[in-house]
Amino acid sequence: MQTSLLPQLRRSVVRFGPGVLAALGCWFGAGALAQDATGPATGTPVVLSAADQHPTYLRDVLPIFMGNCSSCHNQQSRFVYNWLDYKTAYGDRWEIRRRIWDSWKGSYYKEAMPIANSPESLNLTEEQRRIVREWVDQGAARGVAPAAGGPKTKEEQIALGRKLFSSICAACHQPSGQGRPNIFPPLAGSDFLNADKSRAIRIVISGRQGEVIVNGQKYNNNMPSFPLTDDDIANVLTYVYNSFGNSGLDVKPEEVTAVRAQPVAPVTAPVNAAPAPPSQFE
Repeated sequence: MQTSLLPQLRRSVVRFGPGVLAALGCWFGAGALAQDATGPATGTPVVLSAADQHPTYLRDVLPIFMGNCSSCHNQQSRFVYNWLDYKTAYGDRWEIRRRIWDSWKGSYYKEAMPIANSPESLNLTEEQRRIVREWVDQGAARGVAPAAGGPKTKEEQIALGRKLFSSICAACHQPSGQGRPNIFPPLAGSDFLNADKSRAIRIVISGRQGEVIVNGQKYNNNMPSFPLTDDDIANVLTYVYNSFGNSGLDVKPEEVTAVRAQPVAPVTAPVNAAPAPPSQFE
């Protein structure tokens, strides 16, 4: 349809001057941008060309939300939006922009997110705020998740897992893995973590709520589930198991796939009960 209008549009440009050409550029650009942003209604991934460097949700923005916002904005939340879901984040995109960028810059007079001087706010860099702002301004495209690639050596998994841990897990569990007293349990030398690898995988897949006893101390907080791939979970757990004085286990993506496929059994035993027998992967 647009092609059939081109001869008429060319005549209009000749007749009315370059202003029409600028308007046409905006019209065609807006059409392309609207097409990129149609994902929210259907959840259909938006595929951007290699030359398009605009931030996308899956590639650029979701890791920021997981690392800095997920303690509040997750699927278990009752009173705030779940920004780990694309449709929800897209629907709230302008308020996200105002709170993360405009409030922080002093041009929108509502409380900034994250709250000023909170650990999440201190961890959120100006570059990350800029990425979120540009994602909204450029149409808030969903994009596609980065490809996982082929099998990884243990050393490669640890390197990739370190990056994930720094961007997602360290806000609560601390870069040292020591956690926060009475709030978030430690991962360093964790008897709970080292006792059952399958349980650790399940917690990262599904999240966890309620009391847990780690190294003799009680913790009662919520851990949200993160929209991580099986490769991501395998990498970050391999890093944790090979850091902070832990047992040195490795976790393979196929192990995560197997645990994900299992039905989630109701919790009937105390959280400090004897662990299940080792899985076939250990």
